[in-house]
Amino acid sequence: MHNVVISGTGLYTPAQSISNDELVESFNTYSRRFNAEHAAAIETGEVEAMPESSSAFIEKASGIKSRYVTDKAGILDPERMVPRIPERDNDQWSILCEMSVKAAEEALARAGKTAADIDGVIVACSNLQRAYPAIAIEVQAALGIKGFGFDMNVACSSATFGIQNAANAVQLGQARAVLMVNPEICTGHMNFRDRDSHFIFGDACTAVIVERADLATSAHQWDVVSTKLVTEFSNNIRNNFGFLNRTAEEYMSNPDKLFVQEGRKVFKEVCPMVAELIGEHLKENGIEVGSVKRFWLHQANLNMNLLIVRKLLGRDATPDEAPVILDTYANTSSAGSVIAFHKHQDDLPAGSLGVLSSFGAGYSIGSVILRKR
Repeated sequence: MHNVVISGTGLYTPAQSISNDELVESFNTYSRRFNAEHAAAIETGEVEAMPESSSAFIEKASGIKSRYVTDKAGILDPERMVPRIPERDNDQWSILCEMSVKAAEEALARAGKTAADIDGVIVACSNLQRAYPAIAIEVQAALGIKGFGFDMNVACSSATFGIQNAANAVQLGQARAVLMVNPEICTGHMNFRDRDSHFIFGDACTAVIVERADLATSAHQWDVVSTKLVTEFSNNIRNNFGFLNRTAEEYMSNPDKLFVQEGRKVFKEVCPMVAELIGEHLKENGIEVGSVKRFWLHQANLNMNLLIVRKLLGRDATPDEAPVILDTYANTSSAGSVIAFHKHQDDLPAGSLGVLSSFGAGYSIGSVILRKR
């Protein structure tokens, strides 16, 4: 049994960004056109009028101010409101592979590793662009990594579940080091014509190197003290897109083939579950909540994060204790907590304790306790 560390993290951020004002202008243009075209039916009550959105509403509801996206023009076009991402030939690297490689290269550099040092690749994300071959095996080929690769999906908790899988493989001696990547093009499954959710998601990719502690040489090492996962079935966050949709083609364009959620129910049910899991996890490892220097939480909603840490600490957390990146990145699904970790780790002194935690559809919740070397 080997001790395990996270020795490097990486981040790929798309070049384009959309502000709340830009998103609202597009949405409201579509909303007004819809209401004008269906004015008669709206008057008789046959069709419900579309409401308008506002930047103030978005920021109050979520804390989001802008988001990075793979394609800005397609999203903001009121006639389209979907990113335009051209298909690639099979002999080209896929877009998820391309994102993964860019994030992985930074993670490898921070870890002081090359492809020859990695024995496994895990691609863990909410939405995979194809069923097979696995994106992880494609990433493995693109980077020249020997060994194994596989894909996994636990929605927004994919990264923490991926870290546990990687840590287990390293601890058991099945790999010297594992690359775990989270390529998320969340705007591809976003309904930009739904006022309650059109602002939620952005795109990004993160990467984490998990390796044997005795082989690590990085200046950015974190002991993986413990991991804890839990799942509980719920329909309150759901996406019904899949290969079987074509067998019932009359429903293929229904809204449930994109991201749908019961936001208020999610907030009410998930926040206490996350706080309870993290609290139990720390207690099982003999760690006082107050000794945790930083909480890198899933970046879905500012109000959720504030409430979770308040439940844990018994007070409001400082920005330093629970850093926020969703104001500029929005919800990037599994990548969010890792972005927070990547951007807000180097300032902590050796011996500092932190918790990396995710939560999302499933419900799925993950907690990773880390100690800086």
